[in-house]
Amino acid sequence: MTSLTPGCRYSVRVSPQMANRIVDSARSILNKFIPDIYIYTDHMKGVNSGKSPGFGLSLVAETTSGTFLSAELASNPQGQGAAVLPEDLGRNCARLLLEEIYRGGCVDSTNQSLALLLMTLGQQDVSKVLLGPLSPYTIEFLRHLKSFFQIMFKIETKPCGEELKGGDKVLMTCVGIGFSNLSKTLK
Repeated sequence: MTSLTPGCRYSVRVSPQMANRIVDSARSILNKFIPDIYIYTDHMKGVNSGKSPGFGLSLVAETTSGTFLSAELASNPQGQGAAVLPEDLGRNCARLLLEEIYRGGCVDSTNQSLALLLMTLGQQDVSKVLLGPLSPYTIEFLRHLKSFFQIMFKIETKPCGEELKGGDKVLMTCVGIGFSNLSKTLK
């Protein structure tokens, strides 16, 4: 089971009406699953907003086990790439969040590599984490961990069944290198 925690829609140097368009389009997708969705808006203008116009949406879902899964999209910078409509951005971000919920695991696909890095640098003990399907970035990151730290992960696939909902999961296991900060002063 998953519930949606408040999301945040932000915009700078564009019409405040963009906020309503993004929120309405994201809600059109998410309200089919959960009726009480809160998306806050934050609009900046003037000197405090910087020099680049744009807008974006950040959505977060919390599972009953306390895991937070997130999705975020932002408009393209002015003059770079095609213009993004607020409605498209809201719908695409909502779909990305639903995909993260389906993928499951303890960490969303954007932060898989961070969890694996912390396991690698951790104490010289066995660490385990259950992830959704590995992203291409995470696969390449595992290659870097092997070449830099000579560390190999044990990878076990867990097909979705009664206990695991959504897509197939991957159980990642390793023994950390016991990294310690040499600059830290001892007391």
